[in-house]
Amino acid sequence: MLKHLLTSSLFCVIFFCGEKPVLAQNETSEIQSMTLKQPSYLKAGDTVAIVAPSGVLKNRTKEVEQAKSLLKNWGLNPVVGKHVFSKANHFAGTDNDRCEDFQNALDDPSIRAIWCARGGYGTVRILDKLDYSKFNKNPKWVIGYSDITALHNQIHNNGVESIHAMMCTSLQDDLSTIEETISSLKNAVFGNPLSYTLTGSKYNKTGDASGQLVGGNLTMLHTMLGSKTSINTSGKILFIEEIGEYKYHIDRMLQSLKRAGYFENCKGLIVGDMSKLRKNTTLWGTSIEQLILDAFSDYNFPIAFNMPAGHEKDNRALIMGRTIQLEVNSEQSSIIFQ
Repeated sequence: MLKHLLTSSLFCVIFFCGEKPVLAQNETSEIQSMTLKQPSYLKAGDTVAIVAPSGVLKNRTKEVEQAKSLLKNWGLNPVVGKHVFSKANHFAGTDNDRCEDFQNALDDPSIRAIWCARGGYGTVRILDKLDYSKFNKNPKWVIGYSDITALHNQIHNNGVESIHAMMCTSLQDDLSTIEETISSLKNAVFGNPLSYTLTGSKYNKTGDASGQLVGGNLTMLHTMLGSKTSINTSGKILFIEEIGEYKYHIDRMLQSLKRAGYFENCKGLIVGDMSKLRKNTTLWGTSIEQLILDAFSDYNFPIAFNMPAGHEKDNRALIMGRTIQLEVNSEQSSIIFQ
């Protein structure tokens, strides 16, 4: 009897303290690859909340007013969060202020989409303060990019699609210069067909793939690593973009993610804008494209460069969590949302 108990106890220790059992891995993979909930597409008369979960919007009233006008032109009803123009040092109000606005937007059944006013930094500070229970039962579109990647990751792990797209502060320019950016967001939220043909690149790694689209800002993906908000990319197609980093910083983040197994069983990579890269006194020695190819040299999935999404004027909308068909050639690449 004692021998039997010791044997059973040893089995339990090995089972729970060792590597995850195959069954648990398969169960996790099944959960991660299942079809996500799709919030209802918008229609005339729907209400869209404008909130600021990150950086302060100092002197950005004009852009928020332009955002309201744009939504009204689309037949939508914009409402602005109480704390959007609040200031608490770097942030658009205290963590509790920003959380309150976002929570109200998540919970209010009359609000059909949440449009983030700007990114910057700060979303990660409210992620664990938010209650997604009502949102999960009544999902709505959450829209933004950059720092909002933290929310895209969390929402994906909640089993809901979201939209990586322009924010209110993107409207600081002449709107005629960002027509494609604006029209792609409109197509995404109203449910019009979404597909892109990308300019070819000699750095493209050719091939075809199909899978859910995940990702966003590289720094934020790296920030989420090791937390419950980090995404399992197995069987999925990863999108990355970045701004204002040294090349060696980008390589360091990619190597860190790689060592953590982040890219294992990934189906493909789409590279967006790598904007305003900083120059170090010791030059990296290769292009940013070659840096990325080198970091992914151990993987056989296709890699497409030149996706117009990120911190540039041409920032096309991407439905995160939606299955896409990716075809990569040296002359061009295509992305078709299913």
